[in-house]
Amino acid sequence: MIATSDLDLLTTRLGHRFERVELLELALTHRSFCAENPGTESNERLEFLGDAVLGMVVTEHLYTAHPERSEGTLAPMRAAVVSAVTLAEVAAELDLGAHLRLGKGERSAGGRDKGSILSDAMEAVIGAVYLDGGWAAARALVLGLMEPRLAVLEIGSPHRDHKTHLQELAARRFGSDVPQYRVDSTGPDHAKHFHATVHVGGAPRGTGEGRSKKQAEQAAAAAAIAAMAGEADVPDPSTTHDDTEGVGSTDA
Repeated sequence: MIATSDLDLLTTRLGHRFERVELLELALTHRSFCAENPGTESNERLEFLGDAVLGMVVTEHLYTAHPERSEGTLAPMRAAVVSAVTLAEVAAELDLGAHLRLGKGERSAGGRDKGSILSDAMEAVIGAVYLDGGWAAARALVLGLMEPRLAVLEIGSPHRDHKTHLQELAARRFGSDVPQYRVDSTGPDHAKHFHATVHVGGAPRGTGEGRSKKQAEQAAAAAAIAAMAGEADVPDPSTTHDDTEGVGSTDA
């Protein structure tokens, strides 16, 4: 069992008081803990549910807030906000790792700080809030946590060049450091699918997918911007004014 005082601290940060606190405890239970404690359920089913709830909340928000924007410009915005990198950043801000139930091996391997574990747990927490409080509670949680990221992405033209925006942010934070993109492709020549990862300041900041290299890089840049939005020293994006076209569509 997780100490009640620890759960109280986390629920305060989440802004949701659980009627069924066992749902939150389940959301914080990694499969490595279950391997060492037979009969214990992991958070994987809640993660599955939370992923769907997160996507729907963000999609509904973007669809309603931007009736003038096409699917091609909304999709990279959604992908950025629901990306694993962004979720891990949000989880870190909540200090979610400190509350996780992990196996001894995973704990010793630094599991409390692993991005993949944090992002999965964040989705599981969203799923737990949905089951405990319904759609309204889950929507309030997601929008409350993601507001800084949404604000960054929503400023400017519907055709904003995310790569240029990211380069501006990187220059302000890291000086001469330029975002580095790695792009891989899969599929036959006539139907290739591209996956991009962008590194800023020597660390991976965002990933994106698309039907072209350009689309994948734009989606990765948008994800990086969303992830960096939660960090205190990122400047106000309203001070940037690049309105060049070039954002392509990508599936979240």
